[in-house]
Amino acid sequence: MKPHFKKLDEQVIVITGASSGIGLTTAQMAARKGASVVMAARSEAELRGAAAEIRESGGKATAIPADVSNPDEVEAIAEHAMREFGRIDTWVNNAGLGMYGRLVDQSIADKRAIFETNFWSVVYGCRAAVKRMRAQGGVIVNIGSEVSDRATPLLGMYSAAKHAVRAYNDALRMELEHDKVPIWVSLVKPGPIDTPFPHHARNTMDTEPRHAPPVYPPEEVAHAIVTCAQKPVREITVGGIPRLQLAMASIAPRVTDLIMETQMWSEIEKGGPRWSGDSLRAPSGDDYGRRRGHQPDKKMSLYTRAALSDVMRAAPLVFVGAVLAATVAAKR
Repeated sequence: MKPHFKKLDEQVIVITGASSGIGLTTAQMAARKGASVVMAARSEAELRGAAAEIRESGGKATAIPADVSNPDEVEAIAEHAMREFGRIDTWVNNAGLGMYGRLVDQSIADKRAIFETNFWSVVYGCRAAVKRMRAQGGVIVNIGSEVSDRATPLLGMYSAAKHAVRAYNDALRMELEHDKVPIWVSLVKPGPIDTPFPHHARNTMDTEPRHAPPVYPPEEVAHAIVTCAQKPVREITVGGIPRLQLAMASIAPRVTDLIMETQMWSEIEKGGPRWSGDSLRAPSGDDYGRRRGHQPDKKMSLYTRAALSDVMRAAPLVFVGAVLAATVAAKR
């Protein structure tokens, strides 16, 4: 059985990490387009406030405080969605935290905690979603990163966790397809996004972290997520420059190493003196309830919009068809 994709205004969508940044932006965008939204995060006051704002604007939203590193609480998210709306059509595993600094300076306990939030939460979320979607079908959207493909210095454990997310995502997709379970699995890989991510992160550096530019608005990631909820997108990188960087890393990995070794330190450490508290084990309170962070961003990513369009998605098939036609003509 093939996955059946619904229009957004027919969907119930679960979004983790929904109290700020990408998760909050996606919840607001999906609700504006008519979806019923289940919002989950640890920061209860901001989460409930965001859900209330959506309802006051005429949207459908419910909030459930949860720590996604706890499998029982992830199950509770799914049960809440079923009680409120009777089904789940799309599940977005968005919750995540960074950890800035050299790997040798970070404790094993913190490294494990990063994996609990960034990798194991995806495992728990996928398990909860598949259990509820197996019969009627649906979509799982996992949020990776450009560092799912290419590790970044000073974000080593985050990179490792996002590498693991990509592997889990691909394996799950193949297994569900093989077993003819009508669930589609997508991977969205944001580049640097103007959200509070740097200020929620665990930080063992002496300076406040910041994104290496160019930085893209969270609306670009939200657009990618809601597109994946409605049609079969295998994976998408958000940001044209990150996509070029990944291509360069594939072609010239050693050159990419050297460039990153000189550029990433200066860019990431440009944030000035440290001021934010980290949210590794509990919400810090910094910037929750906010979609944006503190860095100027580009207005949009033309590459991402084009890559998600039906015309560009059909381009490889058109190209293959043209090659086959030319080959047949040449033989004749």
